[in-house]
Amino acid sequence: MENERADRPEVEVLAPRADHAGCGDELENAFSVARPPFDPRRARLAANPVDDVVRHLLVGGVAPPGQHIGFGEHLFGESVVGVLQSHDADVDIITEVLLKLVPRPAARRTMLALYDSIEDAAETVSAIIAARIIPCTLEFLDRMTACCVEDFAHVGLPTDCEAVLLMETDGHPAAVADEAAQMEAIARENRARDVRTARDDAEALQLASARRNAFAALARQRPTTILEDVTVPRSELATMVRFIADTAAALNLQIGTFGHMGDGNLHPTILTDERDAAEMERVHKAFDAMFRRTLELGGTITGEHGVGLAKKPWLRQQMGDASFELMKQVKATLDPGGLLNPGKIFD
Repeated sequence: MENERADRPEVEVLAPRADHAGCGDELENAFSVARPPFDPRRARLAANPVDDVVRHLLVGGVAPPGQHIGFGEHLFGESVVGVLQSHDADVDIITEVLLKLVPRPAARRTMLALYDSIEDAAETVSAIIAARIIPCTLEFLDRMTACCVEDFAHVGLPTDCEAVLLMETDGHPAAVADEAAQMEAIARENRARDVRTARDDAEALQLASARRNAFAALARQRPTTILEDVTVPRSELATMVRFIADTAAALNLQIGTFGHMGDGNLHPTILTDERDAAEMERVHKAFDAMFRRTLELGGTITGEHGVGLAKKPWLRQQMGDASFELMKQVKATLDPGGLLNPGKIFD
């Protein structure tokens, strides 16, 4: 795929990044930094198989053991793929993914909005989505995250504001100019201190790298870094970011928050030391409070990372008894021997 991209500069390959585990995006239906609220990887298995970014999945591990079954090229497989995906790899193993090539956009505009309030940044996102604008990037970094990124990567982020929004739009040049103007106006209406536009492609890439460096920058600060992916309706983003900040203050914890805010997806990241039992007790209290508040706001405990082990106690509360038991039946049917990711999601 990379060779084809090199030979055809007009084409973008929307494939899992090199820093993602093999097929991890597909197994968790994960987001990228691009295209909220319809990220290509998130929407890749939509109703029309011809238009999917992922055109074909070759699945191994479905009973009988070792059998490979292809999905995505026939209408029959559409609902089945939805079951196999986003299931913490406990019912299948994806062994092959055939991807669609998407034409490279003709134009792109990258902007950085600065805020003295995390709520104002969140309200900007809600307003952009309410205006039916679909940017290709809409990313949030709070002050702690921005300061860590700037110290780590030196990309030119301001360190004297409470939050920054990375906003990008792409497509036809006229549409890009119009959407960029609308997003800047909305940002200023929501009290952005400043809105900066990248002067050229090099500066745009530099700004975009700020978000991609967020986790690595935060992870340098303390011996233990714990990242979660609570996701709320975009109308509730301001409420959630304030709750995370208040929880950090109340429990005397360092929590940096960043994420794909255009999807409502937040990554509260606690910087701690697992050798400190008293602090780890506060860490567990913080996540418990965040999961509880997320569900109260109509959100989900996992926007993209999966349930795994840490969030098992919350799954039944989110899904309800009937849906939870149905998921267990799917697991028992497709993996009767319990060989795939034993202990994940279900006991």
